Amino acid sequence: MNPGEAWTLLDQSDVIFSAEEVQSSIATLAEAISRKLADKNPLVLPVMGGSIFFAGQLLPRLRFPLEFDYIHASRYGGEMTGNQVLWKVEPRENVRGRTVLVLDDILDDGHTLANIRERILAAGAAAFYCAVLTQKEKGVAKPIQADFVGLTVPDRYVFGCGMDCKGAWRNLPAIHAVRGS
Repeated sequence: MNPGEAWTLLDQSDVIFSAEEVQSSIATLAEAISRKLADKNPLVLPVMGGSIFFAGQLLPRLRFPLEFDYIHASRYGGEMTGNQVLWKVEPRENVRGRTVLVLDDILDDGHTLANIRERILAAGAAAFYCAVLTQKEKGVAKPIQADFVGLTVPDRYVFGCGMDCKGAWRNLPAIHAVRGS
């Protein structure tokens, strides 16, 4: 997407959640995660690249010891529809015997996150938890449910706060939806 197309997309989008609503949600998530995992010394694994915004906002609010690494798996690859899960960086040996907290930007159909859970548990994690900034209302059962959910978004194509639209606008502090989606 060229810059002109990106600006047109933004100008013609709908704001679903403001930057203030996003920040409030992340603060609430941090409290819930802290209550559940503060005594677990979890290994936190954000899913690159969508969760970079979420991880960067959430981690300073977690007031307990943790270890940090990352994974990279995606079904979208710059497209607006998902395909097969592509692994760029798989879980490492450091998950063995650990409580693992995976951070992701959105729980859409759930296939990527379910695949991530399967890989992490197969690698020997003692416990698996996931936190998502957003969860999409689909009206159908998903293969995984998030343990911690920030915001529920409508079944539209959303972007901002780490989520992109054809590679653009991950950096927005608010959550937008493509008009007509």
